[in-house]
Amino acid sequence: MKHTILTLSMALTLLAVKGQQKEGRVVYERTVQMQMRMMGGGNEMEQMMPRTRKDKLEVLFGNDQSLRRTLDDDVQEDMTAERGGMQVRMMIAGANDITYTDFSAGRTVEQREFGARNYIVADSIKKLNWKLTGETKTILNYPCQQAVAQRIGKRNITSMENGELKNQEVADTMNITAWFTLAVPVPAGPEYQGQLPGLILAIDVNNGRVVYEAVALSPKVDIADIKAPSKGRKVTAEEFAQEREKVMKEMQRNGGGRGTTIRIGG
Repeated sequence: MKHTILTLSMALTLLAVKGQQKEGRVVYERTVQMQMRMMGGGNEMEQMMPRTRKDKLEVLFGNDQSLRRTLDDDVQEDMTAERGGMQVRMMIAGANDITYTDFSAGRTVEQREFGARNYIVADSIKKLNWKLTGETKTILNYPCQQAVAQRIGKRNITSMENGELKNQEVADTMNITAWFTLAVPVPAGPEYQGQLPGLILAIDVNNGRVVYEAVALSPKVDIADIKAPSKGRKVTAEEFAQEREKVMKEMQRNGGGRGTTIRIGG
């Protein structure tokens, strides 16, 4: 505990010297580990599928707000494998989502794409129970603190058995490690916005299942770009979950065809 207090004190001293940056733009590289099982003769196709997927996104912040979106010039094409006339196309769920956060109001507005449709989901910020570990490191010349949290929820596991697509919802415990800097006292980040007292520059979920790493940070930003998305049907978080479950069941019913689309990550 003493180590953590000393670390925070050192960071606050640094803030007094360097001043505080309260607006800017961060570019993150995101790496997602692919989790897909194919049984009943599908091992060759499973080996053909990539093990990781990388893309980049940006976070704009200022005026006590932030906006997260995928960079248009870095959108990676869907991953496709074909064997014996059967084609499997894998998509990353949420790859093109837009997230707006209003820190003062404690709310988020997300534009989420699912089943070839866009939805606008407004919700309050759900805070995790973060703990400081006392560990420090430097990212992009910014001193960072390590914070850890655990989130218990559910996730979808997709498998291919004898040409049949199966989706199963299972309990999932996520162990989250985040690195944030008090040199930028804005609670923005690529995930878990509004939960830590400084800008999040790196996140690791379950030892590499999903990793975010800041690769560029600039104080320049167009504040007018930081606004809530509006393209899509407005639904509650509960309504979106129901819609997603309906689409997943439809995909499962249609999974025996010659062409199959699989969404990784829900």
